[in-house]
Amino acid sequence: MQAIVETLFDTVYLISVITIGILMICKSKGNRQFTLFGMMAVLLGSGDAFHLIPRATALCTTGLENFTVQLGLGKWITSITMTIFYVVLYHVWRERYQIKDRKTTTAIIYGLAVLRIVLCMMPQNKWLTADAPLSWGIYRNIPFALMGLIIIVLFYKSAKENHDTSFRWMWLTIVLSFAFYIPVVLWAEVIPMIGMLMIPKTCAYVWTVLIGYKAMKKEVA
Repeated sequence: MQAIVETLFDTVYLISVITIGILMICKSKGNRQFTLFGMMAVLLGSGDAFHLIPRATALCTTGLENFTVQLGLGKWITSITMTIFYVVLYHVWRERYQIKDRKTTTAIIYGLAVLRIVLCMMPQNKWLTADAPLSWGIYRNIPFALMGLIIIVLFYKSAKENHDTSFRWMWLTIVLSFAFYIPVVLWAEVIPMIGMLMIPKTCAYVWTVLIGYKAMKKEVA
């Protein structure tokens, strides 16, 4: 039952976000904000596919324990693409609210992104084994969480100051994504059912993408 439900959910998710992303790129009419948003959506779906497709294959065939390398490689790739996803989202914020300065904030975002990617590349993560250490899962997610926190604050303040009703909940989608993701990092190995929180986390990202798509339909003539 888990295999069927999870595979159907992941299939709908991947097709939806990638399709919406492509539509945004094609229909943004040169609006850089929405072109970036479309690229971000395609990156989100494409990156997640490296993990979700092997997972669905494992669930529908011989089990997760026989796909350790494929799943680990998928998590590794997804970790990198999600880091880039937040860098692009930061630039969506800059474009939407016409931010011309904030060089320090930009440097911090890029610095945290580079640190996160470097930590993800370290062999101590043991991505391709069944005994990946929790400690490195925490280390690599500290700069990631800090990136998320900064972007949450930026979208919350800017949407409020500019009375931006289209993006008023963008900050909340990011809060929810991290709220569901962090328990998985910390406890999924001990309590496997916690891994189910990845479903509402994924829904939060779909909400993020839909906010951008609806704003484009409203604002691009």
